[in-house]
Amino acid sequence: MTDIATDPPSYWFSDSAEDDRGARVMEALRAYRAAEMSMRRRTQASMSMGENEMLVLRFLTRHGRRSRDVTPIDLARYLGISTASMTALLDRLERSGHLERRPHPSDRRKVLVAATPHTEDEMREVLGSMHAQMMLATHGMTEAETTAVTRFLERMRTAVDGVGTGPASNPPATAIPDVAA
Repeated sequence: MTDIATDPPSYWFSDSAEDDRGARVMEALRAYRAAEMSMRRRTQASMSMGENEMLVLRFLTRHGRRSRDVTPIDLARYLGISTASMTALLDRLERSGHLERRPHPSDRRKVLVAATPHTEDEMREVLGSMHAQMMLATHGMTEAETTAVTRFLERMRTAVDGVGTGPASNPPATAIPDVAA
């Protein structure tokens, strides 16, 4: 893993004190993301699934707990894939016993998709320890620290959500809105 404290300054940023602080934060974020991606690969391997399958199951369990209906179109939009690709993905998850399809109660043209109880049990077993360790890492944070981290992550999400969506929607870094304002 990268040693954040001894890495040379990034070539992306100027030598200003503000950019130096930002570069240190970005490097810590990159190191976290690399560790998280590695953990996700291990988790996916233990469940014999790919990233999209895991994202679908997470989406279904989250919405199932809130008693929200989910259609294949909702999932295709969420992942940004075609409905044909979504159908193939759902077929695999249905064959493996991780989800079930059922008719929409009021619209015969629609199908609803839900995670099976087996899926929730398996996800809890595989992911429970990881979630507990991550939650433990947040313990001891002050309210001010929690607010600062949350605001930073919301601003980062806003920044990356705009990338690749066209030149007009990619504002200069100084124009990224403060989402808490």
